[in-house]
Amino acid sequence: MKSIASFNGDLSSLSAPPFILSPTSLSEFSQYWAEHPDLFLEPALINESNYKQRVKACDDEVDSLEVARMLAVVKYFISTLKSQYCSRNESMGTEKKPLNPFLGELFVGKWENKDHPEFGETVLLSEQVSHHPPITAYAVFNDKNDVKLQGYNQIKSSFSKSLMLSVKQYGHALLEIGKESYLITLPPLHIEGILVASPFVELEGKSYIQSSSGLLCVVEYSGRGYFSGKKNSFKARIYRDSKDSKEKEKALYTISGQWSGTSKITKNNGKSKDESSTVFYDATRTPAEHLKVKPLEEQHSLESRKAWKDVAEAIKLGDFDLIGQKKTELEEKQRELRKDEEANGVSWQRRWFKDVDYSPNPANAVYVPEKDDIFHMLASQCHLSTKNVSSGTLVDEKDDKKDATSLHWRFQRMLWDNEKEITL
Repeated sequence: MKSIASFNGDLSSLSAPPFILSPTSLSEFSQYWAEHPDLFLEPALINESNYKQRVKACDDEVDSLEVARMLAVVKYFISTLKSQYCSRNESMGTEKKPLNPFLGELFVGKWENKDHPEFGETVLLSEQVSHHPPITAYAVFNDKNDVKLQGYNQIKSSFSKSLMLSVKQYGHALLEIGKESYLITLPPLHIEGILVASPFVELEGKSYIQSSSGLLCVVEYSGRGYFSGKKNSFKARIYRDSKDSKEKEKALYTISGQWSGTSKITKNNGKSKDESSTVFYDATRTPAEHLKVKPLEEQHSLESRKAWKDVAEAIKLGDFDLIGQKKTELEEKQRELRKDEEANGVSWQRRWFKDVDYSPNPANAVYVPEKDDIFHMLASQCHLSTKNVSSGTLVDEKDDKKDATSLHWRFQRMLWDNEKEITL
């Protein structure tokens, strides 16, 4: 307990007792971005001729296509939170520490959407692009509807004296729907209940969703004992632009409730809340759709479920000695690979992602952003830092003043199109 209480850094470097290990690798968590394919694709199905009808349940007098799409994007984002932060509690009883992916680990799959031919196929690609610190990059795309999401995630953790684990998330997601784009930042979180062996996740702080149309959504999270008294609470406000976000009363809409349960939306139109609020999203009524992953015997040795097969089976059996043995074997093999690379003066080549240097004067950068880079454009609209600091940090905030790099991972579609070994 002493070593845990004084821990501060990458959670992956902290050895977990076998009984709190999950049989799932962190590389699989990227799938939670699209476990509701209908909501992931909904913004792309909204157009000039149908936008009033498609968001009628939220607002039957929505004033523009851009606002209608933002409402759909916010609903999609809220739908991802339960999958990302509650699913382990529901499937395993409590939050578990996921397996730490090795460098180059891959996880791929697809949602075939056979019941909805208008959806087409949605593809997920996930790659561990760094081991120290652990960084997972991902891409989710649907060519039929011209929707693509890409991003990466890294966490830094510290324990409080009461053994509450605080986690800062690094990275962001970029959602592109045709010609429109959205920048989504990741909230900080904490894990409570560790001392009583019943850990669960609670989100805190804020997320920002910045649209290329100028619209901005600010999502604020709280848990028990704050403004709602209920766990997993949030309040999201949609503004015409970032300037309006300085005054909460200028919000076009306010959405509030529980991201793991029900939320309601209120339009800022002068009516009382009781008259104008309506259900926005109910996470309890929309089960997640799991993606299709090919059988183990067809997987490449770098693919997550095949690589961790023996460890995962030992965890499910509850055989703590076997867990340690199989986990050590895999990790030692990876250490030998890194030693061989170092001895030969080479480094591991990332498969589908490249790190782009966003610093003002990149020195020795292999990849730099293009002139019309959407991350640059969207971050500047809502004054977000482009440094490698906690996700959602604004320009001139404390973290932004740190001497940090500005490297961000970007999906290279051409590399996937030319892929010869990994199949879906």
